[in-house]
Amino acid sequence: MASLMCVDIDLNLDAEEPNYSGGGSDEDGSKFNVFEIVESEVSKAKEKGDDTVRWLELEELDMDDSLLVSLDLPTKFPNLLALSLCGNKLEKMETVMQEIIKLKHLKALWLNNNPILQNKDDHGADTIFQVCPGLEIYNSRFTCNFGEWALGFCGGIYGKDNPGYSHQTDHPLQSITFLDLSNRSIHNLINEAFSPAEMPSLSHLNLRGNPLEQNLFIELLELLNGFSCLNALEVDIPGPLGESAIEILESLPNLSLLNGVNASKILESGKHVIDTILQPRLPEWTSDEPLADRVINAMWLYLMTYRLADEEKIDETSVWYVMDELGSALRHSDEPNFRVSPFLYMPDGKLASAVSFSILWPTQKIQKGDECTRDFLYAIGEEKQRSARLTAWFHTPQNYFVKLYEKYNQKLQSTSFVSLPMKPSTTSSLLHNDGSTLRVYTEIPQVEEFLTSPEFSITNVPKDADIIWTSMQVDEDMKAAAGLTDQQYTNQFPFEACLVMKHHLAETVQKAHGCPTWFQPTYNLETQLTYLIGDYYVRKRDGMDNLWILKPWNMARTIDTTITSNLSAIIRLMETGPKICQKYIERPALFKGRKFDLRYIILVRSMDPLEIFLYDVFWVRLANNQYSLDKNSFFEYETHFTVMNYRGTLNHMKTPEFVGEFEQEHQVKWLDIHVRVKTMIRSVFESAAVVHPEMQSSKSRAMYGVDVMLDCHFQPKLLEVTYCPDCTRACKFDTEAMFNGGETMKGRDFYNDVFGCLFLNKTTRTSPL
Repeated sequence: MASLMCVDIDLNLDAEEPNYSGGGSDEDGSKFNVFEIVESEVSKAKEKGDDTVRWLELEELDMDDSLLVSLDLPTKFPNLLALSLCGNKLEKMETVMQEIIKLKHLKALWLNNNPILQNKDDHGADTIFQVCPGLEIYNSRFTCNFGEWALGFCGGIYGKDNPGYSHQTDHPLQSITFLDLSNRSIHNLINEAFSPAEMPSLSHLNLRGNPLEQNLFIELLELLNGFSCLNALEVDIPGPLGESAIEILESLPNLSLLNGVNASKILESGKHVIDTILQPRLPEWTSDEPLADRVINAMWLYLMTYRLADEEKIDETSVWYVMDELGSALRHSDEPNFRVSPFLYMPDGKLASAVSFSILWPTQKIQKGDECTRDFLYAIGEEKQRSARLTAWFHTPQNYFVKLYEKYNQKLQSTSFVSLPMKPSTTSSLLHNDGSTLRVYTEIPQVEEFLTSPEFSITNVPKDADIIWTSMQVDEDMKAAAGLTDQQYTNQFPFEACLVMKHHLAETVQKAHGCPTWFQPTYNLETQLTYLIGDYYVRKRDGMDNLWILKPWNMARTIDTTITSNLSAIIRLMETGPKICQKYIERPALFKGRKFDLRYIILVRSMDPLEIFLYDVFWVRLANNQYSLDKNSFFEYETHFTVMNYRGTLNHMKTPEFVGEFEQEHQVKWLDIHVRVKTMIRSVFESAAVVHPEMQSSKSRAMYGVDVMLDCHFQPKLLEVTYCPDCTRACKFDTEAMFNGGETMKGRDFYNDVFGCLFLNKTTRTSPL
């Protein structure tokens, strides 16, 4: 898609089209004045045996309106077909029109780089079209009256040396094989001149940069199919011919090249976006931007990465590095002639002694003078979003991504959800009729220590337990290894990944609710990168916030989590493992200038009917530093993250103290916030119940942690749902319930309350949702 990266394409529509002489200089290099140029053109025409001048260039001569009138061009050149007045000082459209209207045969007019065009109002152009109905080219753009002369100009038939005649008697376009109509502002391509009958030999056509909005794509495809020799086409994708390269090729089966790429390769690879003139992204910065910031923004264009893992580390460690000058100079190609790979040399066989190298080797036969290239996305095909991922290095077609995002967003916006009706409980206490205890197997220290209710006892033998309470996944392999049966209760529901894995949570919420206000726009980068790029471009276009947070699918404690507004960084960070990309809450509610979030404990007895309970205490988690949107602060863990149990300094604050001070600081009632949070949490679990009814299991009871943040309007935002959450603080600190009488809640009673609610149908210190 990006084999040619540095082709210099001038897309400036105001640029001068013909190969003009720049004002005309004689052999001695002295500049003619405008009158001398006019006389010179007349003399040249006579020397050629022509009785009149049909092509005239009066450029960069400081000509003003009065001088134009004094030249009396219509009298001197009544058969003029093309007139260029570029780079002069013409200011009044009415003055220009009174001269132009007299040129009855004029086909092309260039007024580029004149003050007259500084007025962005297009009424002047419309007036010119009305008074000059035969005009086919105006300022490099085709008019609605374009025809044989304009097509001949773009096809190389007409020019200064052969301007043609006002009336042609033969078919001058029949010899055209290559026709470049790019960036001509063509709105309607269908006319008598652009037809297979007039151009039967046309084999290469460039339609890039034209809206063609007045034609149905079916009409355009039918028209192009009529050109029997047409085998190479260049067109915007998405664009007037469709949104997919594959669709275009299927509709135009005679094409062998589409946007410079072999048609068979496009169909084999399944590419939808095809472009051989993608411009590379270059480092961008402002004059006042520090050097360090410039380097950080630019590094994503050059970084390489690999991952290491050893028997002592469960989480793989990502290593980012930059190759030397030679390696970094290798450009991208879809058909590279070299490969590059990291290589670790360990002299003593241990990772600590490793020395890293980059190994470069050829994959094709090469000759002296050949450019060395590599594939930036080696072994990554369209099934892994290759075209979209190239956006990290190239300016891919924004319109393609914007259109797909808008369709996707429209679908989300149209999704509606009806809350589940409240049904009576179908669960009951699990107490044995003989009064014996419920035996619990667990490897979680807090459960072993603090589950002291007489109705329960701890066992070290899994197969003897009535209840399996574990942080590990209870799958068929574990059941077989531990001798578990389907009659034992477990603290996890089937398919609960739809809640506790971040990409599945987003999918569940979006299927049920579309885009609720309590859930930030979220994309699974493994499957929805195209939509994310479109959203990013729309926000950039509309001047909206464009800060995002990347989170691994299934890691907690902010491991491998990044905050950035750099699109290249977002795409490149996919290389360290599957992630979601979520719109960052840039303006959260703050507590004394610091960021915070809230951990709620949810107890689920049943998914159908939905029986969920909220523990009467939540816990606030505070960042340690003052909140800032300075981009240098995005690397400061204690500014933007709140989980300090494992890094940083944990500053525990009792919930009642926090609520009281928060209400006083912001002049709000926490009860109002609490109602909104409860409504949101129930909506989350309703989503799972509706989208994944297979979650229901009569042998499941579970506890989940739900993390919530408030925005600056004190509206709740769902962050994530956690399976078997860390409840160290719940057991360690005593506190008071915020509601239901504000009773004292002892930390040592936490698991007694949890197990009592889930297995004994008690509601001590819990509230139904």
